Amino acid sequence: MGSSKNILLVHGLWNRGWAMALMARRLRGHGHKVAVFSYPTRNDSLDGHADDLQAFILNMKLAELHLVGHSMGGLVILNMLSRYADLPAGRIVLMGTPVGGSRVVKRIEKVPGMKSLFGKVRADLRQGFQYTPGNRELGIIRGTRSLGLGRITGGHTGPNDGSVALSETQLEGLRDSVDIPVAHSEMLISTEVVNQAEQFILHGHFNHDD
Repeated sequence: MGSSKNILLVHGLWNRGWAMALMARRLRGHGHKVAVFSYPTRNDSLDGHADDLQAFILNMKLAELHLVGHSMGGLVILNMLSRYADLPAGRIVLMGTPVGGSRVVKRIEKVPGMKSLFGKVRADLRQGFQYTPGNRELGIIRGTRSLGLGRITGGHTGPNDGSVALSETQLEGLRDSVDIPVAHSEMLISTEVVNQAEQFILHGHFNHDD
């Protein structure tokens, strides 16, 4: 689908780098150079994870690097971009990222003993991230198959991916967005999601032909 790109994948809550393995393999199969940032999601705040991500990226010593974040991984990326300017150029793809704050987290944390599920990042997940860092082309892939944690905790109002509602993915300054009939976790194994992420990285917009 085009020239080879340097791509870094950032996973979401309760996962580690292995969660991005299939997506990484598919992108490498398309000729791209792909790395995965793995981090202990519950052990630090969003600031701390973003600091680690920035150090990881600088150590790669690249002039251009495109970032793809799933769920909370997208919040880590946005936090980093808002606080650091010494980063390589590149486009940003978010996948099911609750930039408007997660209602699922707000509901679960009210259950006795459940706050510990989210560790030090709990407040960050409630709050989200409400603006796009400047000088970056940013797109978001949103799931519309309602299958996941959100249904167990009382469900969403309106279209959702089972964990994140479409209304929670609204972000000022987005370059483009696309809705795909997948659930939140299914994004990690979806061929269409990979193709759309690659489309945005290469061209700065998603494929809306369908």
